[in-house]
Amino acid sequence: MKTQRRRLKNLGLLAFISLALHMGVFAQMDAPQTAPGDRQYSPYPEENFPNQVFFGDTHLHTSYSTDAGMFGNTLGPEEAYRFAKGNLVVSSTGVPARLHRPLDFLVVADHAENLGLAPMIENSNPDLLKSDWGKQVHDLVKAGNLGEAYALWGAGVSKREDPLAEQKGLMKTAWNDIIEAAELHNQPGLFTAFIGFEWTSSPGGNNLHRNVIYRDGKSLADQVIPMSVYDSEDPEDLWKWMQSYEAKTGGRVLAIPHNGNLSNGLMFDVITLTSKKPLDRDYASRRMRWEPLYEVTQIKGDGESHPFLSPNDEFADFETWDKGSFGAAKEPGMIPKEYAREALKKGLAFERNLGVNPFKFGMVGSTDSHTSLSTTTEDNFFGKATAVEPTSDPTRFDEKITGYLPDPQGRDYSIRHYRGSASGLAAVWARENTREALWDAMSRKEVFATTGTRLRVRVFGGFDFSEKDLARTDFGKYGYENGVPMGGDLKKADAGKSPGFLVRVLRDPDGANLDRIQLIKGWLDAEGQTHERVYDIAVSGNRKIGPDGRAPEKVGNTVKVEEASYDNSIGSPFLQAFWSDPEFNPEEPAFYYIRVLEIPTPRWTTIDAKVFGVDRPDDVPASIQERAYTSPVWYNPR
Repeated sequence: MKTQRRRLKNLGLLAFISLALHMGVFAQMDAPQTAPGDRQYSPYPEENFPNQVFFGDTHLHTSYSTDAGMFGNTLGPEEAYRFAKGNLVVSSTGVPARLHRPLDFLVVADHAENLGLAPMIENSNPDLLKSDWGKQVHDLVKAGNLGEAYALWGAGVSKREDPLAEQKGLMKTAWNDIIEAAELHNQPGLFTAFIGFEWTSSPGGNNLHRNVIYRDGKSLADQVIPMSVYDSEDPEDLWKWMQSYEAKTGGRVLAIPHNGNLSNGLMFDVITLTSKKPLDRDYASRRMRWEPLYEVTQIKGDGESHPFLSPNDEFADFETWDKGSFGAAKEPGMIPKEYAREALKKGLAFERNLGVNPFKFGMVGSTDSHTSLSTTTEDNFFGKATAVEPTSDPTRFDEKITGYLPDPQGRDYSIRHYRGSASGLAAVWARENTREALWDAMSRKEVFATTGTRLRVRVFGGFDFSEKDLARTDFGKYGYENGVPMGGDLKKADAGKSPGFLVRVLRDPDGANLDRIQLIKGWLDAEGQTHERVYDIAVSGNRKIGPDGRAPEKVGNTVKVEEASYDNSIGSPFLQAFWSDPEFNPEEPAFYYIRVLEIPTPRWTTIDAKVFGVDRPDDVPASIQERAYTSPVWYNPR
C-alpha cells in the first residue's frame, strides 16, 4: 500500500483514477490508512453533537380522520407524504398544490376514533356493512347527507360510545394502512415519515388533544392498536397506555398536547381532570415523562401568551383565539391556565413545592391541517379543512371553526376561518434526518416552533460565555462543550456569575428579513410570586436598545396591501447577540427562551383578497410578523 501511495504522487488525477479502478485501490482505501507519526487530517470524525436543523409537521390529518374524510378530503397518507416530500398533488377540490421546498419530516396524526371510517365508507368495506350502524352511516354518506352522517358519528364520540366496538378488525386494518404508508416513505437520511396518531380528548367540548409520536417502525408499532377517547378522556390514562405500549414492545413514544387556548382552562390546570386533586409529585413526573413538548402555534391560533397575561408585551396579541372552546364560551378565569408562558411560570412554583415541574416543556409548531396538505406559508395556505381550500367562495373566510354548539348562556363564541393561521412548523436540531435522531431531539427538547417560516435559531446558555464567543468559527462545538442548548438545564451558579446566552438567527432564505431577537425571562421570587420580562437583545437597522432593555422604535412596514407584496429593504438577514442576565438572583429559579420576529409581511387573507378579487376581512391585520419560539433553558438553584 505504501508503494502505491508513493507511485500515486507522481501520477495525474485521471491516471490515478484509471489505475485505481484496475488495481482496486478504492476498495483498499475505504478504511483509514494512517502511517505512524501522521496526524489525523479531518476534524470531524469524533463529532456527534447536533449540527443541522430539520423542519417538519408533527400534526397532519388525512382522509383517515373522520372529521376530514367525511367532509370531502379524499387524500390519504400516501398523498400526504408525497406532498411533504415536494411532489405535486391535486387537492381534494381539484387545486394543484406543491410546497416551495419539501419538508424534512412528517407525522400523519389521524384521529384514533374510528380511524379510517371515511375511506371504508368510500370503498363500501364489507366488514363495515356488517354493522347496522356502519351501514346506516355508509348509506347517509352515499346519499350525500354528509352533515347527518357526521352528526350521527359525533353523537357517539361525545358520549364515548364506540359504534363499531364489535368490529375490532376495522381499526387494525386502518392502522396497518397508515403504518405501511409511513414505512414506504421513510427514507433515513433524506426524509423521515413518523408513525403517529391523535388521541382526541374533548371533555365538555374542551380541547385536551394529544398527538402520539413513535420512535419505532412497523415491527413494534403494529403490535398495539392506538388508544382512542372511547377508552378514556383522561390524559393520565393515555400515559398508562403509553407505558403499557413501551413495556410490551420495548419501543418509545411521546405525546404532544396542543391548543390550550381551546381547552377552557383545562390544559394547564392545577388539579387533575378526573379526581380533581391538586397536582402532586407523581403526576408532575409522569406528565413530563410522557409529554416533553407542547405545540404552541398552529392553525387554530397562537398559544405563546395573551395580552391579558402579558400586558407589557406588545407582541403578545398574535393570532389570538380566546372566545371559547368547541363546546362553550370562555370564562375570565380560564385564560391563565391556557397559555405556554404562564404555564412555564407556574411550573417553577410547582417545582419548588413538589420537587418536580409538570410544565417543563419544549415548544414546537405544526399545522393541524385536515386537508392532507401541510402548507404553512401565507401565499400557499390550503386552509384548515377541505371545505375552505383556496377559492373565491365566501366560505373560505366565513366557515365556522368553533361555535356550532349553543352556549348555555347564549354567548357567541364562534370563530370563523379567516381568523385561522397559516401555521406552523416544528424545527428540530439533530445530527441526521432519521426517526431515531429526530425523536431523541424532541425528547430532550432541543426544538423550536415557528409560525410557518423556516428561519434558523441557535441558542446556548452557560455561565462562562462572553460576547467574543459570537465570532467563533466553532460556535456549535464550543456551545455544547461549555453550556447547554435550548431545552437544557443550568445548575446552581457559582458566586458572582450570571447566566449568559449566545444566540444566532438566520432568516428563511426565501422569506422575510429579521426585525429583532427577544429573550423572555420568567422567574419565581422568594415569596412564591412569578414574574416575567421581555428583553430586546438584538435589533436590525440603526435602532437602539434602551437602558430598560427594549427598543422602542418599530422596524417599519413595507407591505403594500393592495398588491399583497413586501420587500426586504428593512430588517436584517442575520442577527446575533450575547446577553447576560442583569437582574440575576442565584436563589431564584428561572427560565429563558428566545422569540424572534420577522419584519411585517402580508397575511394570507390579504393575499387571498388580491388573488381572488374579494374583500379583505377588516378585523384581522393586513400584515403580520412571523416568528419563532425556542424551547427554554431552565435555571434551578437546587
